[in-house]
Amino acid sequence: MSTIIMTTISLSIISAAFAFLLTLADRTIGDYGEVKLVINHEKEYIVKGGDSLLSTLRNEKVFIPSACGGKGSCGYCKVQVLEGGGPILATELPFMSQEDLEKNIRLSCQLKVKEDIKIQIPEELFNVREYDGLVESIIDLTDVIKMLRIRLPKGEEINFKPGQYVQLKAPIYEGSTEEVYRAYSIASSPLSKDYIDLVIGYVPQGIATTYVHFHLREGDTVNINGPYGDFYYQDNEREMIMVAVGTGVAPILSILRYMKEMNIKRKARFYFGARTTKDLFMPDFFRELEDSLYDFKFIPCLSREPADSGWDGFRGRVNNAIDQFLEDGENKEAYLCGSEAMINSVVEALKKKGISEDLIYYDKF
Repeated sequence: MSTIIMTTISLSIISAAFAFLLTLADRTIGDYGEVKLVINHEKEYIVKGGDSLLSTLRNEKVFIPSACGGKGSCGYCKVQVLEGGGPILATELPFMSQEDLEKNIRLSCQLKVKEDIKIQIPEELFNVREYDGLVESIIDLTDVIKMLRIRLPKGEEINFKPGQYVQLKAPIYEGSTEEVYRAYSIASSPLSKDYIDLVIGYVPQGIATTYVHFHLREGDTVNINGPYGDFYYQDNEREMIMVAVGTGVAPILSILRYMKEMNIKRKARFYFGARTTKDLFMPDFFRELEDSLYDFKFIPCLSREPADSGWDGFRGRVNNAIDQFLEDGENKEAYLCGSEAMINSVVEALKKKGISEDLIYYDKF
């Protein structure tokens, strides 16, 4: 018995000593002091060294897009490092092209600020703002998809292009010990500047989606920043081919609402993919647009609808529908949002119809 007690005491002492050494190392070896951060040759900041460049910028209210919340798995948070930063890390290489490497492009979530550093970022990122918005409503679109309306503080506005996205912060909550940011496309019209709508599907064990679906309530305050993204409505006279599955409908909703409010007279076809009728949401809204927009057709595509259900619409995937209904790609452009597999299959289908790849705009998630 005494041996067990002595062993337990010894292990406790060793653990305490190890924890002390880690704390000491963090305060000494990991203490890089203050360093100078220069952005675009003109904006200078004195910052505490040791954090990632992404976190350091966020602390200075300079927001870089990061769909994975800084986990190094999305590749969105690229910046050009002009001086400092040290050698590129193995975790960054999978996201870098040869051109990126030649320009010393880095993932800001992986790069630690340990010395004076100079970087270059797009000027429009200085227009990104942070908001603490009120959750005005939460609507169940399906069993696993919700639509949030977030009202901005009185007197504040967000200016974005239809198709862009914001980052939503999921705070620490029961079952999650870290704050994370996740990217969600704006579903509302850019003409409504005092609120935004987000369409968020539940991902099992997803930190942000679990927060939204099981912890967030109407009346709560949430933190968002944005807008971001180079996927947005292009103003011209080409026919529009729109394709989305599931929550990928969000940026398409923003574009369609904008077109309606601006009375834009363009021919548009929307292929909306779902598995079954229970996964197909807002059909009445899109049917109404067939009457209120200039020349719009809604084409729902169900890939797993039971044969005996009575569904008389298209059966198959969205790329199959394009194969069947789209005659050619002359004077057309496309807007796609959804999974990588869906995007890739639709891009190939559109290219076969003759649509140039530089006229196919997409947002993968």
